[in-house]
Amino acid sequence: MASKLWALACIGHESHGSLLPRPHYPSMPKYPKGVSGEESSAELGPEAKALFSVIGMTCSACAGSVEKAIKRLPGIREAVVDVLNNKAHVLFYPSFVNVENIRETIEDVGFGATLIEDEVNDRSTQVCRMRINGMTCTSCSSTVESALQAIHGVQKARVALATEEAEVHYDPKIVSSNKLLETIKDTGFEGILISSGEDISKIELKVDGVRTCRSMRIVEESLQALPGVQDTIIFPELNKISLSYKPDMTGPRTFINVIDSTGSRRFKGSIYPEGGGRETHRGEEIKQYYRSFLWSLIFTIPVFLTSMVFMYIPGIKHGFDTKVVNMMSVGMLLRWVLSTPVQFIIGRRFYIGSYKALRHGSANMDVLIALGTNAAYFYSVYSVLRATTSKDFKGTDFFETSSMLISFILLGKYLEVLAKGKTSEAIAKLMDLAPETAILLTLDAEGNVVTDEEIDSRLIQKNDVIKIIPGAKVASDGFVIWGQSHVNESMITGEARPVAKRKGDTVIGGTLNENGVLHIKATRVGSESALSQIVRLVESAQLAKAPVQKFADRISKYFVPLVIILSFSTWLAWFLSGKFHGYPESWIPSSMDSFELALQFGISVMVIACPCALGLATPTAVMVGTGVGASQGVLIKGGHALESAHKVNCIVFDKTGTLTLGKPLVVNTRLLKNMVLGEFYELIAATEVNSEHPLAKAIVEYGKKFREDEENPAWPEARDFVSITGHGVKAIVRNKEIMVGNKNLMLEHNIAIPVDAEEIVAEAEGMAQTGILVSIDGEVAGVLAISDPLKPGAEEAILILKSMKIRSIMVTGDNWGTANSIAKEVGIETVVAEAKPEQKAEKVKEFQAEGYVVAMVGDGINDSPALVAADVGMAIGAGTDIAIEAADIVLMKSNLEDVITAIDLSRRTFFHIRLNYIWALGYNLLGIPIAAGVLFPSTRFRLPPWIAGAAMAASSVSVVCCSLLLKYYKRPKKLDNLEIRGIRIE
Repeated sequence: MASKLWALACIGHESHGSLLPRPHYPSMPKYPKGVSGEESSAELGPEAKALFSVIGMTCSACAGSVEKAIKRLPGIREAVVDVLNNKAHVLFYPSFVNVENIRETIEDVGFGATLIEDEVNDRSTQVCRMRINGMTCTSCSSTVESALQAIHGVQKARVALATEEAEVHYDPKIVSSNKLLETIKDTGFEGILISSGEDISKIELKVDGVRTCRSMRIVEESLQALPGVQDTIIFPELNKISLSYKPDMTGPRTFINVIDSTGSRRFKGSIYPEGGGRETHRGEEIKQYYRSFLWSLIFTIPVFLTSMVFMYIPGIKHGFDTKVVNMMSVGMLLRWVLSTPVQFIIGRRFYIGSYKALRHGSANMDVLIALGTNAAYFYSVYSVLRATTSKDFKGTDFFETSSMLISFILLGKYLEVLAKGKTSEAIAKLMDLAPETAILLTLDAEGNVVTDEEIDSRLIQKNDVIKIIPGAKVASDGFVIWGQSHVNESMITGEARPVAKRKGDTVIGGTLNENGVLHIKATRVGSESALSQIVRLVESAQLAKAPVQKFADRISKYFVPLVIILSFSTWLAWFLSGKFHGYPESWIPSSMDSFELALQFGISVMVIACPCALGLATPTAVMVGTGVGASQGVLIKGGHALESAHKVNCIVFDKTGTLTLGKPLVVNTRLLKNMVLGEFYELIAATEVNSEHPLAKAIVEYGKKFREDEENPAWPEARDFVSITGHGVKAIVRNKEIMVGNKNLMLEHNIAIPVDAEEIVAEAEGMAQTGILVSIDGEVAGVLAISDPLKPGAEEAILILKSMKIRSIMVTGDNWGTANSIAKEVGIETVVAEAKPEQKAEKVKEFQAEGYVVAMVGDGINDSPALVAADVGMAIGAGTDIAIEAADIVLMKSNLEDVITAIDLSRRTFFHIRLNYIWALGYNLLGIPIAAGVLFPSTRFRLPPWIAGAAMAASSVSVVCCSLLLKYYKRPKKLDNLEIRGIRIE
């Protein structure tokens, strides 16, 4: 499985000084020969894709060296190297580079390369997201999901009741998004397309100054002529144009400029006001339920007063008991008139919902409500009609039952929607991070600022230069081209301390600039930005069902039919008992007969049963849990990851970059022959500068200290450079044969290793360092000790995991000596060293076979096989690399404390899910028997239908409120104690 990492952020550097010169950009980012940053990718010519088989890669360092070497070529748009499958995917412009150049470059790095036929020309799967209006319980969501899954061409469909959204993976060659929407409509619900998954961006523009359809057509034709515009749809009545376009070729600012310059400049273009999003829809739904509830109260309160209050006030009672026709009283007629609008106008949503459900062979909560209220209403109508036609009929009406039942259910739905809206606040807060405006700079040929202009941040296009003033939010993902400052990235990564930024450092859109002015070049805008990707990941996580949700789905299939049977059985049992004198007549209230008493019990059973609470138990908790995780820099990919993480009792750690900082440093140099240290490092740095290996970089960086031109030293030429995978490098520098590597490299070339050198290497490995041998002209001349420092607080983090009864294991590709030293230092007892990527996955499976639930914590590149094999894969230190496919949980920071936070949050979330299920099941298991009258023979206690309906509404609200308690989640106090003691885990 290829793990594609799109790096959107990097670690900031410390700033040097605070005085900044006048903005000037002498060295702009590199583009293909003859291509400037202002040119669109349309001018680069057509794009091409190539797939290479790369032979000889063994670790992420190998993949990194190949990837960087390819990216240095002119005309390369993107390159992704998959170390697991030994392949390189390259997207390039053939007008600047060809496949043979790329193949030779890979071989120059030291690996074999063969061109494979392009496998990725057509994307066979797209992902479509839709909002679905009208779902009330799990029966509804299951009906829609089954209908979508049954469509030919649909690979996977997920429907979430809590978010009222669907995510469908489908083949666009077989089925279209319109067909999916039609299917949803056929099931009785309204589907609204959110995104269709095409590899294009969409925008809606408003055109002012348009008077005729012909003018609109002129504007449309002008936009269609632009390169990169895929499709346009006009809405003349709204003066709106919807465009689909490729962001690499054009953008919204270009569209507005074209509109403004069309038709003698009488048109004015702007971005169409946003509306119709999840929050907008939620707000409209809340208002709708609120209005319906208020209207129902207007009619229900008088019905309640006439039947429950005024009957105890002598004077008023006499007035309402006055007969109109035969035995029909004023009170009966008034209650009939007032309850009818509640039943058929305000309550028509329940009839519509019932019809849609029954039409497709399923039954939902609406069916129960419609049956219960209809039973009460139509029996009451029967009683009124009997009283009208009879002079001695003494029946009772239950109009208050139907109207109060509908009112309480509407109140419950209003509170439920209100509470559900709060569960998705995390997404709303993330979306609000983007600033509304940005300052766009125009530069001259020398890179000097010519003009600045405040624009809508949605108009930013790739390669724009944006000015970020102190206290302002960063308007777009990009990199700094001028200025120094500190940026608060806590809202994205959770990192509390501001990060220093200077020229060349990357910045993330939505973060806060603190104290300096920055000029940045936009690299990722719109849907490509880190913020958009995080929002999409959290939204997708909220759609993903936890396995425990299947329990509720299974129950929901049989719940409503079972309740209807129980309700009818209850009525029949009480009716027959009364008919055949199975209980004393004194049990029957004076205002009823045995039939009416039985009817009340039957209706109460029908309306007290609540399938909604069961359906909301898991998704609401998952929504809040994933949202809380995102706010703390822990991105959890859905309910499955949450459910697995709470069971974890064994964590497998990668070493480099996980337990250690991942930044090798030369800590010791021992010469074995007389020579100047500066000359020694000049020879080996000249050799290693051609390698992309992290250890080589550490040597080159250390060698710069011995040069006057420390920033960009000119190293001597290295001829006949060869990289020997897993062993080291060799080259000819100044007519001397230089070899830098491990013992195996020396032994392969028959170079004797002195005893002193072996002792130094052994000593280094004993201190968790890597020993590097250097030979000059066939003789070992020195030994380097390179250390990858342990992360501060790593030992304490392992201790906390032990206290949580979680076993820690280290699996690394490094040598046994270094691995054992690191493990001893942090307190890990089980170590596996010198393991290749596929061997790491095998070890994970071995631990699983022993009965452990295993989490793998790694960097997401060379650890991808193990991340996939583990029950829970955690990519640590990913920053904004949220496109890691292998990981179940992405930790935005490089903090080991977030591993603990992720597991603790999953445990807390699952505790709330259990609590929700206990309440939802317990409520139904207790409520239904009480409503059926099991307490009535001994206590004379019975549950009137309207109270049963209120209890049903309250059960759903209570489940959502229980999930909302997760919003107050605090990470374990043990982690706070570490910071109090001055230890920061990072």
